[in-house]
Amino acid sequence: MKILSMLAEGEIQSDWITKVFPVLRYVLFGIIVACAITMIITILLQSNDSTDEGNVITGTQESYYSQNKGSTRDGKLKIVTIVMASIIAFCALAYFITEIINKTV
Repeated sequence: MKILSMLAEGEIQSDWITKVFPVLRYVLFGIIVACAITMIITILLQSNDSTDEGNVITGTQESYYSQNKGSTRDGKLKIVTIVMASIIAFCALAYFITEIINKTV
């Protein structure tokens, strides 16, 4: 019965939050740093796309290479870049949510 009364009063919940959230924030920050380093490396490995020459008449670029660009090395690097940016955004949002919840407790 003592545990139920402690749970109802919020003692267990606030104790759990004060112990787990700082560790969770360190883990999220580590994930953000690892993803940022991976993202920098993948951006540096991508080739320069400044020579995008399309069709002069229609203005489009239709070739076998442009249709299957996702299966090339640059296409895979761009996908990795997008995934890393998404993970960074999610972890940053979760980091600040845990910070706000920890300050209100």
